[in-house]
Amino acid sequence: MKIVCIGRNYADHAAELGNAVPAEPLFFFKPESAVLHKDHPFAIPEWTDDCHFEVELVVRMERAAKWISEEHAGRCYTHIGLGIDFTARDVQSALKAKGKPWEKAKAFDGSAVVSRDWVPLADLGGNVQDIRFELLKNGEVVQSGHTADMLFPIDALISHVSKYSTWKTGDLLFTGTPAGVGPVKPGDRLEGRLDGRSMFTVDVR
Repeated sequence: MKIVCIGRNYADHAAELGNAVPAEPLFFFKPESAVLHKDHPFAIPEWTDDCHFEVELVVRMERAAKWISEEHAGRCYTHIGLGIDFTARDVQSALKAKGKPWEKAKAFDGSAVVSRDWVPLADLGGNVQDIRFELLKNGEVVQSGHTADMLFPIDALISHVSKYSTWKTGDLLFTGTPAGVGPVKPGDRLEGRLDGRSMFTVDVR
C-alpha cells in the first residue's frame, strides 16, 4: 500500500505558505510505515521544532488503475475518509531552500493519520466535489475545507497520478489541505470531522 499526497491543491493554502499555485497536480509519497497506528498518540519527532497539522480528505482506491481517464476515475472508489498529513515545517523549509527533496519532512513514521472509518460516498450526497470537512484543535476549528475549492478535482488527480504510478487496490490518496495549517505541541488533541461526522481524534505528545 502506498500513500499519494497532493500538495498545494487549495489556493488559500498555497498563499498562506507563500507558494505559487501549480499548473498541474503536485504529488509526493508517504510509505506505509508513515501510517499512525489506530488509537496511538502522535509523537512529535525530536528532530523538529515546528511540526504542523494538515487535514485532508482521503480517498481509498478499490481497484487498480493505470493511465485511467478522468471520466472513468470515479469507478476506482466508493468510500471517503479523512486524515492528517503531519509536516516538519522547519525541516521542509530548510530542504526546499537548498533545492533538495523534502520527503524527510513528510514521510516519517506516524506522519499520516488515517480515519478508522470510511463513509460511503452515497451517504455524503454522491458528489465527491461537494463535501465539507474540518479539523478541531483542543475543541476549536482551525481548518475548514470544501472539496469544491480544490484546484484539481479528485478524479483529475487520480487520472494524473496514474500516468506515472499505477494505482493498486488499497492505495490512499490524500487530496490536499485547505488554509489554516499550524503547529502542534504536547498535550494538544486533534479531531477530524467529515460532513459533521467525527472521523478521528489524536492526542499529541
